Amino acid sequence: MGIAQRQRVSLWKTPLLVAAIMLALAAGLWWWLARPAAPVAPQSAAQPPQAEASAPPQLAAASEPAPPPPDPSEDAGALPALDESDLVFARWLEEVLGREGMAQLRINGFARNFVATVDNLGRESAPSRLWPVNPAAGQFETESRDGRTVIGADNTLRYTPFVILVESVDPARLVAVYRHAYPLLQQAYESLGYPGRTFHARLLAVIDQLLAAPEPEGEIEVLPVEVRGPRPLTQPWRYLAFADPALEQLSAGQKLMVRMGPVNQRRLAQVLSRLRAALVAPATAEVPAPMPAR
Repeated sequence: MGIAQRQRVSLWKTPLLVAAIMLALAAGLWWWLARPAAPVAPQSAAQPPQAEASAPPQLAAASEPAPPPPDPSEDAGALPALDESDLVFARWLEEVLGREGMAQLRINGFARNFVATVDNLGRESAPSRLWPVNPAAGQFETESRDGRTVIGADNTLRYTPFVILVESVDPARLVAVYRHAYPLLQQAYESLGYPGRTFHARLLAVIDQLLAAPEPEGEIEVLPVEVRGPRPLTQPWRYLAFADPALEQLSAGQKLMVRMGPVNQRRLAQVLSRLRAALVAPATAEVPAPMPAR
């Protein structure tokens, strides 16, 4: 068994979506996720997205009560209007992520796209046009083995720099950003068509789903997906699916966890677990809040 051919495919671009989750983890409950809700597709930072009815896959209800959303920081200061918050988010996040981390973000329409992407990670698809982060360098790789197409062994190397970056971020400072920015994130969430629900609860449920992603053993086979339309596909290799039906039925976020490889998946799961614990814990006075908006 040797590698007959190596292909580079521009698909499943990056696990950087997990970084967006990191910035706003919080406590919540599962029962909201058993109710049909919509994957969100905002048109722009200034135009609320249109919801599309779809039930999130593989989420069960739970009886655990939901803690309240975080209290805003006492020294938070006045927050900007939602559609005028991009520069403020950029300043807050640079305090935590530094310039290297900021280079990974798409700040334009950040709050709306961030909230929509988090919600979509728990559903069938998370359109890359809404991601609040840039794709990883390089292209997704596959290999041909004995007539089968599998995920390339070197594909995981693309994600290692990102894993190292997120492991270096201080969870407590991320908590401070989340608490400070939460009113804007909640407003963005409600504007997607979820009045009466909290973004707080949705975030924790999606994080729990990511942590529950399976860890397949051995090579992962992928198959081309037939796409019919009025025009022939110029890049048919972009449309791939897991050959294993159980993997193909996973949510978009769980598929990202699987595709980055077992080592990266375990390391990111540890980061998410630590951040989740920090955000569920009571706020402490030792962690400074981000600089107030000016």
